[in-house]
Amino acid sequence: MKRFKLLLWIAVLAGFPAIAYAGCDEGKAAYDRCDYATAYKEFKAAAEQGDAKAQYSLGYMYANGQGVPKDEAEAAKWYRKAGELGFAVAQNNLGVMYRNGRGVPQDYAEALKWYRKAAEQGDAKAQYNLGGMHLAGQGAPQDEAEAANWYRKAADQGHADA
Repeated sequence: MKRFKLLLWIAVLAGFPAIAYAGCDEGKAAYDRCDYATAYKEFKAAAEQGDAKAQYSLGYMYANGQGVPKDEAEAAKWYRKAGELGFAVAQNNLGVMYRNGRGVPQDYAEALKWYRKAAEQGDAKAQYNLGGMHLAGQGAPQDEAEAANWYRKAADQGHADA
């Protein structure tokens, strides 16, 4: 009987990541229907289980006031959680927040750091933003060659502004 309970407990624990992922999928479906209350509930449950996509989605909802009061500090918190797990889109968005001082103190060095993390993963928006930081000398000395390098990478992926 003890062995059965142990095996049952292991099976339950092994299922938690799948439950978190299902919550994120359910959240996305609800979000796409503009059912923001359900989306928030599903994303929150998945985010608290460590799902980076759900964490990013919560950040996006807070940044845009969708289903929750607009709260850029809360958005930055969730983008950071997702960014620390390596979610490139969240890293780029956190970089934007630091560059513009939205929800966090304006800090070009932090913006540059987060843009670079996402850009090195191939995120075209982050590559473009990183190029802009180097062109303007924000967070690092002005470097037109480095700016051109990042703009080229973004352009090679079809980023129209790059």
